[in-house]
Amino acid sequence: MNAPIDTLRQGAAALGLALSGTQAEQLLSYGTLMLKWNKVYNLTALRDPASVLTHHLLDSLAAVPPLQREWAGEGRLLDVGSGGGLPGVVIAIMRSDLQVSCLDAVAKKAAFVQQVAAELELPNLRGLHARVESLAGSYEVISSRAFASLPDFFNGSAHLLAPGGVWLAMKGKMPTEELAVLPAGIAVFHVEQLTVPGLDAERCIVWARKEAA
Repeated sequence: MNAPIDTLRQGAAALGLALSGTQAEQLLSYGTLMLKWNKVYNLTALRDPASVLTHHLLDSLAAVPPLQREWAGEGRLLDVGSGGGLPGVVIAIMRSDLQVSCLDAVAKKAAFVQQVAAELELPNLRGLHARVESLAGSYEVISSRAFASLPDFFNGSAHLLAPGGVWLAMKGKMPTEELAVLPAGIAVFHVEQLTVPGLDAERCIVWARKEAA
């Protein structure tokens, strides 16, 4: 049986990611914190570290190489409906050049992300407690993971997307029905299939931007 850090490194390598020692430690510490605080914050239905590693850490890491391709430079990322910080915390660990805000309507979950930022010493991470519709600001990347339907996600956050910015929506199976009823002014430019090491389930990213006026 591999040690968790070996499983994590091998999974990351399969995704094309080379983890630094610090990143590997931060990712595993984040998984540990999630399980530790789960009884208080109701963060995940998972109960064991091995499941958290595959279903949360590696699942979120799978979005990092595509994000590097679509947004390689500095910027601000808003993770909508982030819950316990997925994929936002993982992105913050892997991309110190991005200022990551994890938004959730549940105060305890935003507080947990703040706790993670403090304990893991991640100055580029913060938890935000608000509803997306009432939030102000401007973000180059807006992400979500199994948060809402695509129309609701795009409609709710369109006022926050910076000019030239992109949406990163992590989904399970290809959301064909949702793609058929997108709001006006939204251009999906790529639906990307993901393979998550150790996870036998369909995953994809829906990439979108605002249509040029």
